[in-house]
Amino acid sequence: MKKRVYRSDTLVRLQRSSENWQAGRSTRSTGMLLLAIVLFPCLAHAYAGPGAGFAVLSSFWAIFVAFLYSFYALMTWPFRQLFRMIRNRNAYGKAKFKRAVILGFDGMDPELADRFMNEGKLPHLANLRGKGTFTRLRTTFPAISPVAWSTFMTGVNPGKHNIYDFLARDTNNYLPFLSSAEIKGPKRHIKIGKYSIPFGKTQITAMRKGTPFWHWLGKAGIFSSVIRVPVTFPPEKFSGVLLSGMCVPDLKGSQGTFCLCTTRSSDDKFREGGVRVPVERRNGVCHSYVPGPDSPLAETAGKEMRVKFEVRPDAGAQQARFIVGSEKFTLKVGEYSDWTTVEFKAGLGFTAHGICRFYLKEVSPEVEVYVSPVNIDPGHPDLPISHPVTYSIYLAKLYGPYATLGLAEDTWALNEHVLDDDAFLAQCYSNHEDRERMLFDALEKTRQGLCTCVFDTTDRVQHMFWRYLDENHPAARDVAHGDKRPNVIPELYQRMDRLIGRVMEQIDDKTLLLVISDHGFKSFARCMNLNAWLHQNGYLTLKDGKTESGDWFEDVDWSRTRAYTMGLNGLYLNMKGREREGIVEAGAKAEAVKEELRSKLDGLVDPASGRVGITGMFDCDVLYAGPYVDNAPDLIVGYGEGFRASWDSVMGKVTTAIFEDNLKAWSGDHCVDPRLVPGILFSNRKIAIEKPAIVDVAPTVMKLFGLELPSYFDGKPWAVAGTGGK
Repeated sequence: MKKRVYRSDTLVRLQRSSENWQAGRSTRSTGMLLLAIVLFPCLAHAYAGPGAGFAVLSSFWAIFVAFLYSFYALMTWPFRQLFRMIRNRNAYGKAKFKRAVILGFDGMDPELADRFMNEGKLPHLANLRGKGTFTRLRTTFPAISPVAWSTFMTGVNPGKHNIYDFLARDTNNYLPFLSSAEIKGPKRHIKIGKYSIPFGKTQITAMRKGTPFWHWLGKAGIFSSVIRVPVTFPPEKFSGVLLSGMCVPDLKGSQGTFCLCTTRSSDDKFREGGVRVPVERRNGVCHSYVPGPDSPLAETAGKEMRVKFEVRPDAGAQQARFIVGSEKFTLKVGEYSDWTTVEFKAGLGFTAHGICRFYLKEVSPEVEVYVSPVNIDPGHPDLPISHPVTYSIYLAKLYGPYATLGLAEDTWALNEHVLDDDAFLAQCYSNHEDRERMLFDALEKTRQGLCTCVFDTTDRVQHMFWRYLDENHPAARDVAHGDKRPNVIPELYQRMDRLIGRVMEQIDDKTLLLVISDHGFKSFARCMNLNAWLHQNGYLTLKDGKTESGDWFEDVDWSRTRAYTMGLNGLYLNMKGREREGIVEAGAKAEAVKEELRSKLDGLVDPASGRVGITGMFDCDVLYAGPYVDNAPDLIVGYGEGFRASWDSVMGKVTTAIFEDNLKAWSGDHCVDPRLVPGILFSNRKIAIEKPAIVDVAPTVMKLFGLELPSYFDGKPWAVAGTGGK
């Protein structure tokens, strides 16, 4: 792939925080950047919410505004630079280290890390253990990635940052919404002929509250590079650069919708995250399309925009020629394309820019092509996915297109058997390699300050391949003896260890290195539908004649329901005055229902296995404190090892079975009793604290940079050895 390398000062002049981005300065590179902005305008004009899609108007005005901004930045840069130098000349005066590097390995498990180190498989992590620190890191209640990483960045409990799960529920209709961000399109429209054109700004509201600690660093004049930390969408302004991570939507506005383009006829619908698209054969050529967002124009509102493509199969060579817009490429069966640009046009200049990858599954007797979720194009972002907006463009010009979707590894396609194990792993490690390149670019340019990057590979691979570590897992009963797949997770840890080794080569004794994970992992062999238990025990009632419900509580009689569960670990009372049809009186009666549920569910045994399915029921009034506690569940369910909320239960479905086998590829999980799944903490320095927690990271880093801590912090700074000098 052809790459264009931009000097680091090019990026700096765009993001207005240049003093700590280490590089030379040149008029020529500034001119190149100005030209790049003019040629690659990106302005989000319309977004219709999750699943509804959005489109972007790329016009003269977008180019004109970009030009004015670039001209302003260029003309005022010397004065702003001088002002920052004066303001920040003593920024590091009290700092104990000149740089902190934090590597997040989502889901890395301390028990596995310890085992593999003892087996000699992780020499670099073992080196950190020997010379510095290795310990377990207490996670959050619940042990869910968006909750834990939100606590990591803000230094507070969920009652102060407002994230309790991937999903939150609307008390007016009992339906879910994404907990991290709310996106609304313009309210006003302009009528032109038969078209009604959206006019105004897209409204993107962060639901995560609290202030990330790198904002405090920035206010003190300390620069930060933040790469793919979860729950950083939409990106917020601060003195540094940031590429958003988990919770960035795809171009359809969903959290990842793949498509299977196939000549096979089927009325079956995918349960999770995907759609089937027909492939038509005409004169030896196969025709299909990539589904995109809905049109934003009122005249065509609700109509899905599409990008057509052709496939010319060659059964003899087991390959096919693809034509997608102006791009042409050939794939062999079992091969991915590079990222391919797709533009969805609604008319009147409205265009949504995306990228996707094609994977050729079969050419004979049928033709089948997997198309990844359409990611927001980082080189032409229709929604802001970085701060400054030009940072994603800079990375795209430097390394080429890359995944921007928050959940970029397509676990749903593997669950649905659209991808096989090998294809899924290839996708994971391709994304991982892009992330590594971004990390080392940031390390090179962030010579002092904060550099933090989160890698999702550890989480996604363990979710999907844990079944091969557990020889009795119901999802792996047909694995052949001697199969190599049990080595996938050990090899994953070895890959991460090699990454640590490369990072250690790039840092000196004036750099603090922290390697952390937000939680650990356990087997997920048995599903538990808590809504089924609530139904059978009289806490949830269905409409007359119903023994099961549809998704999202269809057929639930709320006038007779006292409790329900939605999401992964939250249990809610149907509270009067809070839920639209609530019946449980607040106060003593609500407390009595909670205590009833706690006593009955804590220690609940799975009759088929004889194992404890729930090892803890936690009262959220005790767990949380802060201005957003009213949005919390009433109880957190701590599932036992080997158990988790069932797929139906997460989607608000009441079934007849309470317990059942988990037969999906998604076979490992962490949405259990948080006491069972602590994360990891490695450091190149000795850390003196008995029970470190992820909430402590923010205050520790701020204290080491010499900053005063906000009084509302819940975390406490660790005592780190070797902090006597800079």
